[in-house]
Amino acid sequence: MPGGIGYPIMPTEHADSGGFPGEWKMTKSQPEPVRHPDVRSCPFDPYDGLRELREQRPLARMHCPDGRNGWLVTGHALVREVLVDPRFGSRLDLQRFPMPVDANLQVPPGMFSVLDPPEHTWYRRKLAGGFSPRRMRALEPQIERVVTAHLTAMRRAGGPADLVASFAAPVSGRVIGELLGVRIADEAGFRKATEQVLALGDDEERVSAGWREVCAVLGEFVRDKRQRPGDDLLSVLTADDELTDDEITTMAAMLVTAAQDTTTSMLALGTYALLSHPDQLAALRGDPSLIDGAVEELLRYLTINHFGATRAALADFEFHGESIRYGDLMTLSLSAANRDPAQFPDPDRLNLARPAGGHMSFGHGVHHCLGAQLARIELRIGFSGLLREFPKLRLAVPPEQIPMRDDTIIYGVRCLPVDWT
Repeated sequence: MPGGIGYPIMPTEHADSGGFPGEWKMTKSQPEPVRHPDVRSCPFDPYDGLRELREQRPLARMHCPDGRNGWLVTGHALVREVLVDPRFGSRLDLQRFPMPVDANLQVPPGMFSVLDPPEHTWYRRKLAGGFSPRRMRALEPQIERVVTAHLTAMRRAGGPADLVASFAAPVSGRVIGELLGVRIADEAGFRKATEQVLALGDDEERVSAGWREVCAVLGEFVRDKRQRPGDDLLSVLTADDELTDDEITTMAAMLVTAAQDTTTSMLALGTYALLSHPDQLAALRGDPSLIDGAVEELLRYLTINHFGATRAALADFEFHGESIRYGDLMTLSLSAANRDPAQFPDPDRLNLARPAGGHMSFGHGVHHCLGAQLARIELRIGFSGLLREFPKLRLAVPPEQIPMRDDTIIYGVRCLPVDWT
């Protein structure tokens, strides 16, 4: 890769500013910083209080877990604006929410999600061919086979079944494996490691251990692909002389941790939402052509990246009447933005016939999710197959007995007991 990746914690012009990035002194004219809400009254809705913030203070000072202050952005237009403004960046050393990051942490080579252009652009271009329309079309039959095989196994085993363990998680893991060209021997153990990487809390060693395990498994595949390439993404990357094994391993680990947990959650939580909205489920069963719009609406309505995206200010400047300082962290609530009535009429209603477009569940701007099209294909095939194979699908327990998972970056259900007899 051209150039090095070296991040100063604070640029020279701020070295004698008498504070640290994100430090802020209260004045009488400035309201108290808010804390990010952490209570959810409905399993399908954003955290309680985000609606009021969006209506009253769409750009609000927010108290971060490390004691410093940043900003919470809840309006759709504002979130979209921050995501394309080059004055905000993705630097890892300035991240402090939903959990603080050690400012001295070294960025692993190839971790382009925490880089800004031009470094980010350089890595993303290396991966772009693996997500081309041609490759996505070629992958569809493989996804169909994976989905069909797991639905058939579910039916043969009989109900009730946990949709997460029997369908959503193994399908998601197998599909990303097909993309990379790998077959994980211990799928359950590998999936547990990827979940550790996304865990919230202060157990940094647990997160690091999960990351090391994921990289160790994928690193073996990278070395093997150099000797025995195939028609897959890892082979494309290993054929590139500009990329090292460490860079490729990190890139693959990022793709796996991002893709596996998110698609697992969307398949399971999306099914839970459909089963909880019988009118919408009936509409989709009655008109399967609604599936593409249904996928987009479920992505908007559920917004499983429940803490949203983060960006940090790379300079001092004024932004919508507020003084932004170098290092200020902007927490962009994608779930609040996706429920903004200024963008979506009747936003708190699940409406599978809603005109598609405008949601930011895949982000926006240069960091827009690289695997968005793959996720759409997988969700379309997954939901369609599930409803086709099990016309009497229903929850096997009362809704209040379904355990929700909110202790990782990705929101969802821990398990989803279903039956179809």
